[in-house]
Amino acid sequence: MQSREWRALARLPGLGARRLGELVATRPDWPAGVIAALPREAATALRLWLDHPARSPLTAELDAEEAWLAAGPDRHLLHPGHPHWPRLLDQIADPPLVLWAMGDLAVLAPPRLAMVGSRRSTREGLTNAAGFARELAGRGWCVVSGMALGIDAAAQEAALEAGGVSIAVLGCGVDVIYPPRHHRLHRRLQAPGGLLLSEHPPGTRARAGFFPRRNRIVTGLSLGVLVVEAAEKSGSLVSARLALEQNREVFALPGSIHNPMARGCLQLIRDGAVLVRQIDDILAELSQWAVSSAVGNAMESAVDPAAAPDPTAEGEESLLRWLSDTPTPVDVLVSLTGRGVADCQRGLLELELEGAATQAAGGWVRLPTRRGA
Repeated sequence: MQSREWRALARLPGLGARRLGELVATRPDWPAGVIAALPREAATALRLWLDHPARSPLTAELDAEEAWLAAGPDRHLLHPGHPHWPRLLDQIADPPLVLWAMGDLAVLAPPRLAMVGSRRSTREGLTNAAGFARELAGRGWCVVSGMALGIDAAAQEAALEAGGVSIAVLGCGVDVIYPPRHHRLHRRLQAPGGLLLSEHPPGTRARAGFFPRRNRIVTGLSLGVLVVEAAEKSGSLVSARLALEQNREVFALPGSIHNPMARGCLQLIRDGAVLVRQIDDILAELSQWAVSSAVGNAMESAVDPAAAPDPTAEGEESLLRWLSDTPTPVDVLVSLTGRGVADCQRGLLELELEGAATQAAGGWVRLPTRRGA
């Protein structure tokens, strides 16, 4: 289906994300198979739009959306099959049918970790959020959050200030600034290194009911979720539960038993969340998933022959061309280059001696300069 058809489906009456996701998963023929699978009200609306578009209220709405998309090169609509669609979302029970995007789509390439926590955060919580976000940025990870007050904003601002990348998933349209005091962060997330995502069309105002459903996208986009600070009853614990349901790893920072904002994290740790003291506690748990993510991203880039390295190239140069700022494990390099493990390790050692690459937590990275270059 084309972009306009995906958007038409998303606007049909009486359908939620779960029902639409179940329908799309069956891959019905367009349009007859889709119409046959829809409930009566939605099927009637879709048939009217297909047969008599001038009489359908969908037409004006879709035209307005297309005008918004055409107004800037940083505006996008993502849907299953789109080259930048986050494939991790296909693993959750109720993925969004479409995602409106504003900003830098390249941000979707690195491995992602969600960071969430209290809006009424303590000074220690804000400091911890910023510190872990900077470390993640330095290791080539993308910080995903919701641009909310407190922990969310502290993590995203720190990641961007450290030269890293961040994604904000909003409970409103991507062009709506909520909360209003985060207008600078909203603007920064539209620049290179930032990305705003929402399942709601542009112009949609924030509503209380949108935020719990927004959280499923925050966690669904990510390999795991780090709860920095949370009370015993908080939205952050809802995010942790969603992450568990989505088979994602849950991490929590411990705190004082006398701090009300630490009790939610202590509860999560008691129930089996990974206790986090430093960034390597997270990366050690996620290394297996990051390998899969790295392979998937490399395979996607290989769709464009001009953008992908040549795996048949000989010598250490073939290894160097597969390395980036994001740590790449040796077994991933073996898969990508077709070389043996010992051969890869010898080549990596030569690159390290030349000052072209180095080993980091989670794999090997390319250094910015190379001797003799």
